Amino acid sequence: MSFTRYTSLAGKVVLISGGASGIGEAFVRAFAENGARVGFFDLQQDAGAALARDLAGAEHAPLFLRCDITDTAALKAAIDEAKQKLGPAFALVNNAANDQRQSYAEVTPEEFDRTMAVNFRHAYFACQAVVPQMIEQGGGSIINMSSMSWQAGVPELMGYTAAKAAVVGFTHSLARAVGRHRIRVNAIAPGFVMTEKQLRLWYPTREKVEAMLANQFLPDGIRPEDVANVALFLAADDSRLITKQTIYVNGGRP
Repeated sequence: MSFTRYTSLAGKVVLISGGASGIGEAFVRAFAENGARVGFFDLQQDAGAALARDLAGAEHAPLFLRCDITDTAALKAAIDEAKQKLGPAFALVNNAANDQRQSYAEVTPEEFDRTMAVNFRHAYFACQAVVPQMIEQGGGSIINMSSMSWQAGVPELMGYTAAKAAVVGFTHSLARAVGRHRIRVNAIAPGFVMTEKQLRLWYPTREKVEAMLANQFLPDGIRPEDVANVALFLAADDSRLITKQTIYVNGGRP
């Protein structure tokens, strides 16, 4: 298969949270391959450093900054460091998340707060830090990762789905607030993406995978690269008048 290369991304600074593995790794690779100056944040030191080394030969070698994105001060410091080393951000991909299954009746307030922090709060404050950089440049693109799970109503993911629904509401409001600065704000809501983590933790057997795929209209499994291709489009000039949208990458799953 052949996919589009977006020349408008060449040399643009793109920041990605949770970029060391899974869908985030696909984002880092895709933007680097399209000539962007990528900075990515993650708590996984070994995986992040390995990815940066693997892409060291790209036109612009990605910058990996180890960061706990649930620590707002540390996140803002990492964003500031990325600006110092790469320049002001043109695009921001708020990707970091954790879909840890939980028993609703047993969740503590502390666990709930952690769930919201890793799945939503960081996106809010990353945008707060990056929007002034985009205004300075005369525009930009923010891509917030939601999930179709909040519409499906997955009972083991109540905190996660609440956070991912909040992402969509935040996306709509921020899009209105910053649109006059030519900053676009959109969300991507994936379905069942076949990452190593998902297959290892939640769908370890062929039967479980096939059961999930049976819910899709399209028979092919969704790969991280399929989600990354949508992010490329939303960051590129090709989508210059698209904002306040949520794009579903779910193979047609209801």
